[in-house]
Amino acid sequence: MKRPLGISLISYFYILGAILLLLTSIFYDPNANQIGIATRFGLSNVPEQLIRVLVALTSLIIVFGYMRLKKWGFWMMLVYTLFILVISFSLSLTHNQQPFTGNMIWSILVISYTIYVNKYFL
Repeated sequence: MKRPLGISLISYFYILGAILLLLTSIFYDPNANQIGIATRFGLSNVPEQLIRVLVALTSLIIVFGYMRLKKWGFWMMLVYTLFILVISFSLSLTHNQQPFTGNMIWSILVISYTIYVNKYFL
């Protein structure tokens, strides 16, 4: 079965995001963001660079299954994106910053589209 274009586009965005996370973990500037990824995940005691690498690797694993149209990739993408949606929503209530609103919109689009094309996953 041929992979839908939307799945490829979503996957490429997640791959790009993972690469950027890995690069920024190498060149991490602790003064660059008010709220680091570790804090966003509720792990403010864990080193920011470690969380960036773990999130990037997790994202790449999920994208691997998602692009290959695996059932586990479908479910992991839904869970991961729902998790990001909840975190972004929570942060948007306490911080009025565009990235959180943008993450919420992106998450809703990814969840909706993934459910829409669920028949493509084995």
